[in-house]
Amino acid sequence: MSNLDFILENVHLRHDPRWSARGLCVACVLELMDREDVSVLRKSAALSGVLELLKIKGVVKDILQQDERVCLHFNSSLLKMLQSVEDPSVVEQVIQVLIHLLLDLKKEHFLQHVLDELQTQLIDRSTGKVLSYITFLGKLVDSVSSIAQMLTTTHISVLECMCVFLLNPDEVLKAAVYYVLRGVWASETALQSLPQTLRDRVCVLLLNTLAHVCSLQLTINCLGLLLLMLRGGDTVCLLMNQNQTPSNEEEEESQCTQLSVKHCSLPLILKRLLLGGDECVQVVSVQCVSAVLTHSPSQYCSAFTQADLPAFLFERLSCINEVLLWSVYSCLLQLCEDSTFFSQCHSIYGIESLVRSLKAVLKLPNLEVQKQGLKLLTAILERQPTGVRLFPTAPGFVGVAEVVQGGVASSCFRVSTQAARAATALFRVHHQCSPIHYVELKRTVEALTTRCAEVPSNITSQRRRWVSDPGSQSFRAAAFLIQALTSFQQACRLAEECVTETSVKENKPTAPDEQNEDTLESLCVCLLHCCDTAIIPTVTFSLSPSVLPAFATKLASSGFIRLALEHKARLCPGNRHSSLNAACCDFLLKLCVCLLSQPESFTPSHQQGVEEVEYVLRGCLPSLCCHACDWPLVLADVPAENQTLQFCLLHLLYLSLLHGDRLLPDATLFSSVVRFVCLMQEQHNSLPPSVQQSALYLLAATQENNPDLDWVSLNSISEALSSAALSSPHPSLLRFIFRYSALTERLGVRVLSGWLAGELEPAVSGEKEHNRLDLGQSQESSVVLELLEKNPSTVLTLLGVLCEEDRSVAGRAVQVLRCYLQAGRCSGSVHSHLLKPALLGLLQRLTCDSSDSSTVPDCVCVVLEVLCLVQKISSAQDDMDNTDFKLLYHVVSMLLCNTGVMELLQVLLNLSHSSSHSPPSPSPPLVCSSLLLLSSLISLQHTHCAQVTIPLTHTHTHCAQITISHTHTPHS
Repeated sequence: MSNLDFILENVHLRHDPRWSARGLCVACVLELMDREDVSVLRKSAALSGVLELLKIKGVVKDILQQDERVCLHFNSSLLKMLQSVEDPSVVEQVIQVLIHLLLDLKKEHFLQHVLDELQTQLIDRSTGKVLSYITFLGKLVDSVSSIAQMLTTTHISVLECMCVFLLNPDEVLKAAVYYVLRGVWASETALQSLPQTLRDRVCVLLLNTLAHVCSLQLTINCLGLLLLMLRGGDTVCLLMNQNQTPSNEEEEESQCTQLSVKHCSLPLILKRLLLGGDECVQVVSVQCVSAVLTHSPSQYCSAFTQADLPAFLFERLSCINEVLLWSVYSCLLQLCEDSTFFSQCHSIYGIESLVRSLKAVLKLPNLEVQKQGLKLLTAILERQPTGVRLFPTAPGFVGVAEVVQGGVASSCFRVSTQAARAATALFRVHHQCSPIHYVELKRTVEALTTRCAEVPSNITSQRRRWVSDPGSQSFRAAAFLIQALTSFQQACRLAEECVTETSVKENKPTAPDEQNEDTLESLCVCLLHCCDTAIIPTVTFSLSPSVLPAFATKLASSGFIRLALEHKARLCPGNRHSSLNAACCDFLLKLCVCLLSQPESFTPSHQQGVEEVEYVLRGCLPSLCCHACDWPLVLADVPAENQTLQFCLLHLLYLSLLHGDRLLPDATLFSSVVRFVCLMQEQHNSLPPSVQQSALYLLAATQENNPDLDWVSLNSISEALSSAALSSPHPSLLRFIFRYSALTERLGVRVLSGWLAGELEPAVSGEKEHNRLDLGQSQESSVVLELLEKNPSTVLTLLGVLCEEDRSVAGRAVQVLRCYLQAGRCSGSVHSHLLKPALLGLLQRLTCDSSDSSTVPDCVCVVLEVLCLVQKISSAQDDMDNTDFKLLYHVVSMLLCNTGVMELLQVLLNLSHSSSHSPPSPSPPLVCSSLLLLSSLISLQHTHCAQVTIPLTHTHTHCAQITISHTHTPHS
């Protein structure tokens, strides 16, 4: 049809061209709508043209905004057509034009005009033909958000008319009305302005309609409105109590419509709708039940349970609609929170339907439905009263066990975790059928352990990441592992209860030639096997690296090394229980390697030692099946083929004793290790460094309650252990080495340096250590001070540490020595006979080393600092002797011959001289030391005519300072 078909030729010529656009004259269309002699077909064609023009943004809007009166008249004409046109397609066309036009104009007074017209038409035709108006209003509420607010404020009469129309038996009209009301209730803002009386009236009418509804469309629209109403707690209370005595107003409405509100029970209404054949209606009905229960399960559960709704919900589980299944699972999950759900045996009657449903659901790809179904199964298993058995016979229990096993095997950790929770509840003794089905219990445990073994070992390596991200795969895997361990623990408790529970009957024995696996003993064997092969390895070595060392230490200190070794010795000799032997060996190997690979002691040499120990343990653990009490005999064997096994025993003894677990008495262990080391030395067999460290620690830790070593044994041990790895010594190791002069001479400096270096390492947690004001508070310093008090000759070894290349270690040694000297713990004989001669010899050696060098060795400053400490302490007690003069001579000679020291002294003196003009100046102790040194140099030059390599400037000023300081110094 051309554009000329909706242009009136006889009047178009007088229309202004501004009313035309793209071949369409809006003025002609407007006059065309008003004329009764124009056919509906032609009017429809004109509306089609307007719709096409409305799709072009702004065209119709620009035309109509030229005169708002034209726009209002156009709206009125279209509204009249809704009443006069019979063709539904044309009515739909008029509605579309009206809605598009109002959306395009976007002016509130046009909306007010349309609502005023509608209000007038609806009031005048309160019982007449109003379906088109109500249909248009419903679509307008959906399209324009502000309409709902306007209906509840300025046009409340329209909603009152809606209530009147609900008394009409026409279900098509009712469906249109409920569609409008659904739009109003969907707006929270509009609902706040709705009068309470009108709100309650709609609730009563809705229940009446649902109680007698027949058509599908009316049912869907009513349920849509009901679902929105159930968001409010007051409305829920009103609807749930509506089956009580009706009010006078409700009686009047019921008399007019011949409907009774006395029996309009919402639970019964939803139950009837649930029995219908349409799954969409069933889904919304179940959602309405859940919406009611969300507000107060304790208040409303009993009403639905009394209406026998759980039984009908269990029947709905036979469908394959995933949305309906999820909704039914969720609703039943809420209903089982009430005790009446179990007291009326709904759990017993419905468990079979639930099992059948879950078996089918586990084959579907929808993981959320699987998880929700297993969650319902878990809730029933957990809340079932202990006095009422859920599985009186075996088939019911077997079905649930099969469902749990299938859920655990799911590739989704969320589903597996929920299935593991169900398994935990299933392992309760009151859920076991009579006789107990041990085979299914074993299969469930094996399913759990198999799934644990499938968890990637590195899945929890980034602990901080998955803790902050519950949706990550690592977090879900960790949650499954925790739940699987809980389930395994419950299975062990069940096995224990089955032993003592008198009501539990053992299964009937089979024929003698048949092996019965359905026994409690077979379950216990299965639990032990799963624990060794899966549970312990999974727990121990799937932890975060930051947690694993602490956990391994806890295992060792709790006696797990002893436990695994005893299991091997008792159950695995003669190649028996090979799987158990392999599990114990794997556990011991991983535990020992973890204990040795502590991060705070990690160095390349240490890592090499760990690999060396790992190689020995890997090769010897499978064949090590003897009790610990027999180990001394193995260590005393002379044949060389047992050397590797002997090394393995020493490593195991070392790690156990290091963590407080004594596998052998101290006297036995001490004598065995001494004998072993002496035998190795007699055979001229050198011990690997890792074995040396283990043997040395064992001797040190057990020496306290044993007699001192004789000269032969001590010499053998000193020779054999001279190259032991001592990077991280133990306090008992220090005490052992400094107990014997032969060991002190060979290992003293090295072990003391390693011990003081350990104090300089940062804490394992990464936090900075606080500065210690009292040096004696640290463990390292306390141990060294204890050694100095017991054996003053230890101070010579401490002086040897001063010459180490590590300046930080030498600084720690000086601090320990200062604490020792200032505390007055040493006598004058220590000064005269130990410290001063040792310092003299050290300075003589340093003088020779630095005579040809222009730089000062690093240790010179440290030695001089110690010398100052010694001189300061001894000067207050004794007069200077020959050693003192020799010390002074070597110090000054070394300084005068050293260009670097003289240059450094000149810089310090210059800074001191100009301190008042160019701050900052050197610290007072440093200035005093410089002046003291200058005084000594001047005295030496005047007395002995010593040669000075570099002249010093400003000496007269500094000499005056020395003289003044001397006059103010008290003489002893």
